[in-house]
Amino acid sequence: MAKRESKSGPKPGEFPGKIVDVDVSSELSDSFLEYAYSVIYSRALPDARDGLKPVQRRILHQMSEMGLRPDRGHVKSARVVGEVMGKLHPHGDGAIYDALVRMAQAFSMRLPLVDGHGNFGSLDAGPAAMRYTEARLASASQMMVDEVDENTVDFGANYDGQIMEPLVLPAAYPNLLVNGATGIAVGMATNMAPHNLGEVITAAQHLIENPGATVKQLMKLVPGPDFPTGGTLIGKEGVLEAYQSGKGAFKVRAKVEIGKVTSRKQGITITELPYNIGPEKVVERISDLVRSKKIQGISDIVDLTDGQNGTRVVIEIKNGFEPEQVLENLYKLTPLEDAFSINAVALVNGKPKTLGLKELLQVFVDHRIEVVTRRSNFRKEKASARLTLVEGLLKAIVDIDKVVKIVRGSEDASEAKTTLMKTFKLSDEQATHILDMPLRRLTKMSKIELDTEQKSLKSEISALTALLKNEAALRTKVSEELGEVAKKFATPRRTIIA
Repeated sequence: MAKRESKSGPKPGEFPGKIVDVDVSSELSDSFLEYAYSVIYSRALPDARDGLKPVQRRILHQMSEMGLRPDRGHVKSARVVGEVMGKLHPHGDGAIYDALVRMAQAFSMRLPLVDGHGNFGSLDAGPAAMRYTEARLASASQMMVDEVDENTVDFGANYDGQIMEPLVLPAAYPNLLVNGATGIAVGMATNMAPHNLGEVITAAQHLIENPGATVKQLMKLVPGPDFPTGGTLIGKEGVLEAYQSGKGAFKVRAKVEIGKVTSRKQGITITELPYNIGPEKVVERISDLVRSKKIQGISDIVDLTDGQNGTRVVIEIKNGFEPEQVLENLYKLTPLEDAFSINAVALVNGKPKTLGLKELLQVFVDHRIEVVTRRSNFRKEKASARLTLVEGLLKAIVDIDKVVKIVRGSEDASEAKTTLMKTFKLSDEQATHILDMPLRRLTKMSKIELDTEQKSLKSEISALTALLKNEAALRTKVSEELGEVAKKFATPRRTIIA
């Protein structure tokens, strides 16, 4: 048994601060479950719909609220971190800045979500402090947060109940597959590889048109991960296993060129490295192996990597040694060949679930269908509300002088509204709108302009109604919008599949 102070205050017959006996095993179990729940749902695992962890979602949403769009100027990262921490994510500035930095790193994300200005680090070095770097939303992340204000997603209260935040973003493309994710929770972890945006969208479109598509059919469109750092993927069996079950492993090799590096010597030039492997780590490992004589045939190694030309590590081979043989040894003993394990765990309906390729695509497609449905309903209601007001104005401007006379001759707004409603057969909402308008604006209104707007609104409402009544049309709409995203953001594949 253990003793602790009662947290719920004194009960009848107890004194404040009284120590009560509790069962240790029960207390540990309850506390651990509460902690595990918090880590799994509020920190470590991404949502399968938008592919974001809570801290990432909050950063993007708050940057959108701050107006940090791609066409605006950058602001200090410290300002973004402060806004996110103060309003949405009270878990420390370090965790927020780390998440922001990763979303800005082109070598970490296949499609960066933050447009960073300044030193956001490299594979071998960390970023500058947040007071030195600047950030704004990337064009791709604008596609994640657009439409959030059109009732497309559910909102919930923030940590102190003062403001509301989105529980998921509308996400115009399958971000979880495109950018991957890593996270360590309690009793589970996730590790997902980045993929090519164009391939993933093509597969999503195929699934929309063919709900019964198999994993192997989808793999013809998405043959494997596409890492931002390129490389060569080895082990299709591991990829197939990962896409079928959500778990699998394969290897990624560096991309190299064999040829003359000086006028007299052959060498190996490394131009791409496996995901999350930096050139300094490779150079250090090779140097250690040469010094310990575990690898022979290397006379020199030079790291020429820079921000403009990318990865370039030149390994000079001694005369009498075959570069191909040296390279095979390097693959075996250095990070030039690295294993990548996929463990695709994400939150689906609030619960952790291991997902294969088809399941990941299906969750996203279902989400987009819901988003487009809710957005269409919102736009229809908004257009209907505006149409009602326009029709009221059309009735009123037929005899605008009479409207002005009624308004001026009434003792108060209530009397004016009642008279307008009776005279022109207006609804309460229409009459209120007319009274709220300045007279100078009301008198300058053109019947032609109102007729044009009325026709446009009726056409919009008709199109939205037809869309909402036709599930096939909805699915086609989702597919067309995905195609537009692909046209704008798709890039050629970087990782070669051997």
